[in-house]
Amino acid sequence: MWSFFARDPIKDFNYEILPENQEKSGIWTLSRGKRKTTGEPVSVFVYEVSQGTEEQTQLAKAAFKRTKTLRHPNILSYVDGLETEKSLYIVTEPVTTLAAHLKLQAEKGGASDLEVSWGLHQIVKALSFLVNDCHLNHNNLGMWAVFVDRAGEWKLGGLDHVTSDQGDSTSLPPPKVISPDLERYDPPESPGNGGDKWTGDVWRLGCLIWEVFNGSLPRASSLRSLGKIPKQLVPHYCELVGANPKIRPNPARFLLNCRSPGGFMNNSFVESCLFLEEIQIKEPAEKQQFFQDLSENLDSFPEDFCKHKVLPQLLTAFEFGNAGAVVLTPLFKVGKYLSAEEYQQKIIPVIVKMFSSTDRAMRIRLLQQMEQFIQYLNEAAVNSQIFPHVVHGFTDTNPAIREQTVKSMLLLAPKLNETNLNQELMRHFARLQARDDQGPIRCNTTVCLGKIAPYLNAGMRQRVLISAFSRATKDPFSASRAAGVLGFAATHQYYSVAESANRILPTLCTLTVDPDKNVRDQAFKAIKSFLSKLETVSEDPSKLAEMEKDVTASAQTGGSAATWAGWAVTGVSSLTSKLIRNAPAGSEAPPAENNPVPQPAAGPVPTNTASKGVQQDRSYVSCQRLHPVLAETPKSGRLSSAQEGVRLASDCKWDGAEGKSTTSDLFILVFSVRKYRMCITNNHAFTPSGLSKAELAKKKREERRKELEAKRAERKAAKGPLKLGARKLD
Repeated sequence: MWSFFARDPIKDFNYEILPENQEKSGIWTLSRGKRKTTGEPVSVFVYEVSQGTEEQTQLAKAAFKRTKTLRHPNILSYVDGLETEKSLYIVTEPVTTLAAHLKLQAEKGGASDLEVSWGLHQIVKALSFLVNDCHLNHNNLGMWAVFVDRAGEWKLGGLDHVTSDQGDSTSLPPPKVISPDLERYDPPESPGNGGDKWTGDVWRLGCLIWEVFNGSLPRASSLRSLGKIPKQLVPHYCELVGANPKIRPNPARFLLNCRSPGGFMNNSFVESCLFLEEIQIKEPAEKQQFFQDLSENLDSFPEDFCKHKVLPQLLTAFEFGNAGAVVLTPLFKVGKYLSAEEYQQKIIPVIVKMFSSTDRAMRIRLLQQMEQFIQYLNEAAVNSQIFPHVVHGFTDTNPAIREQTVKSMLLLAPKLNETNLNQELMRHFARLQARDDQGPIRCNTTVCLGKIAPYLNAGMRQRVLISAFSRATKDPFSASRAAGVLGFAATHQYYSVAESANRILPTLCTLTVDPDKNVRDQAFKAIKSFLSKLETVSEDPSKLAEMEKDVTASAQTGGSAATWAGWAVTGVSSLTSKLIRNAPAGSEAPPAENNPVPQPAAGPVPTNTASKGVQQDRSYVSCQRLHPVLAETPKSGRLSSAQEGVRLASDCKWDGAEGKSTTSDLFILVFSVRKYRMCITNNHAFTPSGLSKAELAKKKREERRKELEAKRAERKAAKGPLKLGARKLD
């Protein structure tokens, strides 16, 4: 009667066993499973009582007890279990057998020595824990007793035959009774004859090492043949399989021998793994140094280890350890191994949180490496969580932050909504172009505006582009003037014929007498292009509609400009990597015949600190033009106070017949903030007399000072010499 009300314990079991990919592991069947409530993956070891003998059932129950009570990072982790009259279930972390793992690695080219060295380190450490700390003997060490988790770390299992070295009240049958094939792994000496009780486990450790490198052990005599065992490991391996049990090393001693200088387990991978295991107790300075060095070593680490071991530690270090910007480089390196779904789940939330950080080092690293994660950001996150924090960089007092913020807009623009792109961003661009004291930042703002023009709506393009590029052509910084000219050329399809004739050409014509020859050259080319467009319409008025079809075209979406977006990603990756450092020390200004318009002499920088024409803002400036596929290093010199600009790396190519820019028109003016750059400010514009405004102001101040001194001298002469006791009035 009571059996009617009894519930089947299997139905209440919190885990579901999946039928596929079942493996045999001794007396157990290893199956994949998952938690019913959360879907979390697990491994389930199943033993059916009806299919086993009485001795096997005894071993299964002993293994259930040992697995449940033994806890160590290198021993298979127990999660849950169930024991019934019909079967036993042991739920552990998701693992696979070592034999299956090595077979899979062999298909990919074989497991690396780094991975094997760390795996053996873990098994020896687990064995040392059993022997020295728990006073237990494993008695069943072999390939079948080692399992590998998702991170590629080896775990010691197979605890069926574990006994105490002090004697157990119940005796368990040896492995060879259950499986006669295991007899070849037994040591040559008889049980209890010489040596410590753990010498048998050390012998089986030697057999395990042999099988890891050479495959299945056919017979005990094969241990004499070293096969593919690494030379660094050979002397220590020979100690393990020595015929005399008294000379076999304790597992702890074997571990120290292999960790000695030049040993098999003395490498960067093992060192990094050991540091990660103890990272919670490390000093902040040690953590910082470790994460800095980690980026260089990640390329040699196994992919699964990076995804499941390194990545969680990086995320934890940022979340709780205040690691800061130093984790970004290794974090993005590991991110390359993730699928798009995993990237969205694990890394994007951290990146979004990083953008709200007030740490300048963090912000500039994020902006510099945006190309590595921009494709994973959705538009909603960009507009609501990222862009509001990024725009603070436009008003930052640090020029490097402003520089990187402008460059990042090349990647963010395709994902910005109408309000952020056409209103908020344009407001910041207008302020930078008109008020920023750094010429290169004004220059790159102009360039960036030309690049994001396809994403602006038609009305905003009509209001912004011509006025912005016209303002750039009046900039005292020559590279900005060149950027304004090239901006007109790159966006020529967005201007009507009337605008080209009435507003653009008059502006470009004033640059034909620019002090900088490169600006003049670019102006002439742009003028020819616009004139060609006007001539085409004049000869055939029916082409007017075709010429102006893009003037009122709607804004492009991110997907409709894949070619441009691809170029942007390629270009930004090297934006700050090229500086002008190759100019000869004695470089001079271009010869007079190439510069008919008067230019200031390229002399040394004046030492008078009263001059406001030049400010020291401790940076270098470089200017280059990037091809869509290849960025070429410019051949130019360092900017000085008397040389008002930097030359573009190469000229823009034009199709004179159609008036359209070719593919090579894609350009970017690049600068990188470094120490001790002489930046030319707005006061350095040239006057008709050939002097700059700063020099002219200085000259007027000097003349005024001389006039005051002359008047003061006249007053003194009129009063005559002072008398004794007279009071000086002036």
